[in-house]
Amino acid sequence: MNQQNVTAQSDAMKASGLGAHGYEYINLDAGWTGPSDQYGRPQFNATEFPEFLDMVRHIHANGQKVGIYLNPGVGAGDVAANYQIFGTNYHLKDIMVMPLTCANAFCDAQKIDFTKPGSQEYIDSLIDLYASWGIDFIKLDAVTPGSYNDNLDINNIPDVKAMHQAIVRSRRPIWLTLSWALDEDYLADWQQNSNARRVGGDVECEGDCPFLTEWERVLLRFYDLIGWERAAGPRLGWNDLDSLEVGNGATDGITDTEQQTAMTLWSIANAPIYVGGDLTKLTPLWKKMLTNDEVLAVDRSGHPGVQVRGGYTPIWVSDLGDGSYDVALFNLNAFPSRVSVDWSSLGFAGAFSVRDLWEHTELGPTLKGFARELPGHGALLLRVTGTVGRPAAQPIRVFGAETASRYGNAQLSDCSTCASGHKLTFLGIGAANFAVFNVPVDKDGVYDLEVDSMTSGTRSFIINVNDEPAITLNLSGGSTNLPFPTTIPVRLKKGMNTIQFGNPASYPPDVDRILVSGRGNAIPSRETVYEAELATMGGTAIPVFCGYCSGVSSAGNIGGAAQSSVTFTDVRVPVAGTYLMEIDYMTAGTRSFFITVNDGSPQELDLSGYNFGTPTSTVVPVQLQKGSNRIEFGNPYNYAPNLDSITIQSRIF
Repeated sequence: MNQQNVTAQSDAMKASGLGAHGYEYINLDAGWTGPSDQYGRPQFNATEFPEFLDMVRHIHANGQKVGIYLNPGVGAGDVAANYQIFGTNYHLKDIMVMPLTCANAFCDAQKIDFTKPGSQEYIDSLIDLYASWGIDFIKLDAVTPGSYNDNLDINNIPDVKAMHQAIVRSRRPIWLTLSWALDEDYLADWQQNSNARRVGGDVECEGDCPFLTEWERVLLRFYDLIGWERAAGPRLGWNDLDSLEVGNGATDGITDTEQQTAMTLWSIANAPIYVGGDLTKLTPLWKKMLTNDEVLAVDRSGHPGVQVRGGYTPIWVSDLGDGSYDVALFNLNAFPSRVSVDWSSLGFAGAFSVRDLWEHTELGPTLKGFARELPGHGALLLRVTGTVGRPAAQPIRVFGAETASRYGNAQLSDCSTCASGHKLTFLGIGAANFAVFNVPVDKDGVYDLEVDSMTSGTRSFIINVNDEPAITLNLSGGSTNLPFPTTIPVRLKKGMNTIQFGNPASYPPDVDRILVSGRGNAIPSRETVYEAELATMGGTAIPVFCGYCSGVSSAGNIGGAAQSSVTFTDVRVPVAGTYLMEIDYMTAGTRSFFITVNDGSPQELDLSGYNFGTPTSTVVPVQLQKGSNRIEFGNPYNYAPNLDSITIQSRIF
C-alpha cells in the first residue's frame, strides 16, 4: 500500500482498456492513513504517499475515480489530544460517548455521541476535507450491527447517517459502501444512507491461505446472497459481495472456471464488481472476461436476480420486465453435473431465443426448458428472450411452523415477520431436537419444496424425507427475523410423507413455513451428499465445528489406529457401476485416507492441503453395487485428513 503501487494500478487499468467497459475506481483499502491533522481528521501516510494529492490528480487524469477506507469513530490518540473540531468551538472530548467506549467492531477507535453538538460538524469536516482532495468513494468498515458483532452498545447507524448527511452537504457525489456482514434487521437504515452494503465476510484469505482466495469463500457468497436477494435495486442500494479475485494466474487460488462462476454470480446479483488482484499482471484470458460487455450488461441491468432453485445446482433468474430474462445456472459440485431449468418455473412455457452470454453464441429456441452439463464449480449465463405462453398453475400446499410436530428441545415461537405468524427454533445440536411436517401428495414423484427460513450467518439444515438419504441445505443470511425462501426438489410417495428438519451436529436456521408444489414431475437432484459428522465414527474420530464446511461440521481425529474411522453405512445408488465420488477434506500438509468400499481391499488416497479450517475437494471413481453400500475412511498407520462430506454423482461414470 504505497503511492508507487497505487499509481501503477491506475496506469495498468488505463492501458488495459477496462475503463471503456465501466471500470472507473481505484480504491485504497486499509493502510493508506497516517497521523491525523490538528483537527483530528485522519490524513494520508506521508511516508508511503509523499505526493498523495498529486497521485489523486494522476488517477483523475487517467479518467478514473479514487476511493479510500475509513472506520467509524475517533482515534484514541486524537481524543486524548482533544483537538478542536474544524470550523467550530467544539473539541473532540465534547462529542465522545462518556465513559469512552469502542466505536466499531474492530474497537480501534472511540465512539462518537451523535446527540451532542459538534458531532455532525466533525463528520462534515472529514467529508469536506476528503471532497477537497477529490475523493469519490468511501468504504466504511467494521460497521455494526453487523461485522459479526451485533452489540447495540456500539451501534454505528448514527455514524452511517451522519456520513450520508455530510456527503449530501458536500455536494460531491461520493459513493458510500458499508462493510461487512451487515445486520439485515436494519436494512432500511442501510438503504437510506448508503449506496451499497457488504452482505457477508471477506472473500480474501488475508493470510489464512497461501492465495488471494479459495473456492469455499466464493461458495459462501451463494449462501450469503439468498437472504438479501430482494433487498437490492436502483432505489434500494446494492448487495456487495466483496472483490473478485481474478486474472492473476496461480496466485488467485481458484481456477479459471471458478473465477468465471464467481463473476457470473456477481453479475446476476447486480453486485459492484471490484477486481481484487494486481492489474499489472492481468492475464489475457481475464482481460477478455472482465470486458465481456454482454455479461457486464447483466450486472448493470438494474434487475438483481433471485434464486429459483437452491441446493448444489442452483439457478438464479432476473426478470428484465420486457419479456426477457437473464438466467444463471451453477454447478457447485466438484464433478461435472447436468443442470436443468424448466421454463414453467420462471412463468412461461417456451423461449424463442436463448443466448450464451459468455460465449456470445445463439443456442436457438427451446420449448419447456434448457439443460447443460457444466464442469465442476462451473456456470452458464443465458439471455432468454421472446418468451411465450403461460404454464398451467401448479398446485401448492402450505404448511406453517405451527403444523409441525416438535421433538426434544424444538420450540414454536411467535414471529411477527413470518407468513405463518410463528417460527420453529432450537431444531439442532442433538439428534433428538427436530421438527416433522406431515405432507400428503396424490402420486409418487419429485416435488418442489420451498423452505422459508431465517438465519444470521451460516447454518445448515439436515432434511430427512421419509427413508430417503438425508438432504443437506446450506444457507446463510443477515437476520434471524426476516424469512427468505429456498426451493429444492424432494422425492415424495403417494399418500402421507414425513419431512424432518434438524441438524444433529449444529444449529440449523429457524423455520417459518414450507410449501410443497407441483404434480410430481419436478427436476430431481443429480447428487447425494453424505455428511461425515453424521456417519458412524469409531475410535478417536469425533465431530468438529467447521464454519466453511457443509453442514457447518466435519469429522476429525481420524486415523492413527484401525478403529479410528468414519463409515458411511448406507450409500445408495440405483444400479451397479462406477460412480464419481467427491471427497471434501481438510489437512495441513500431506495425509492419506485408506478407503474401503463394501468388502473390497483398502485403497490409499494421498491428499494435501494448507489448513484444517477450509475444505478442499478431490474427485475419484468408486465402484458401487446396486442399493446400499458401505464406504469407510481411515488410516491404521497415521493420522488422516479431517473429512467434511462425500458426494456421489447420480449417474454412472
